[in-house]
Amino acid sequence: MPITASAPAGGTIEQLGGESRPLVLRNGEIERFERQHNIGFFTVVESLFGKGDAPQVRHCRDLIALGLVGGGLPDRTADKIVDDLPPHENPRIRSMAMDLVGAIYLSEEDKKKDAELAGSSPKTGRKATTRKRKSKAQSLQD
Repeated sequence: MPITASAPAGGTIEQLGGESRPLVLRNGEIERFERQHNIGFFTVVESLFGKGDAPQVRHCRDLIALGLVGGGLPDRTADKIVDDLPPHENPRIRSMAMDLVGAIYLSEEDKKKDAELAGSSPKTGRKATTRKRKSKAQSLQD
């Protein structure tokens, strides 16, 4: 019987270290990040979503490690999992950091709507209609 893990409130589930792991950023982890990097969290959020300079790799990696801690792992275990990820994983780490930060702001109602939409058939766009255009000569006669 397959078991599907569901993301915790305000968090995500990611494949890290060969396992599905919950990642959650709570206020404690966010404040710890700000103290450690001497940078505001919202500055990092803006950089992740393209409204500022590109985020630094260490910021993305530390967000993931702190998300693992928020998800219940001890600090050293979380650090080891992230440290063991090779440099070619950095784009995926950035994507995970974006998902994790985005999950903070996604309400439970929004998650339910997204889940419902994911299970529904795709919406079809409006069909193009062709209108018969009047020539300038016809417009002047009317």
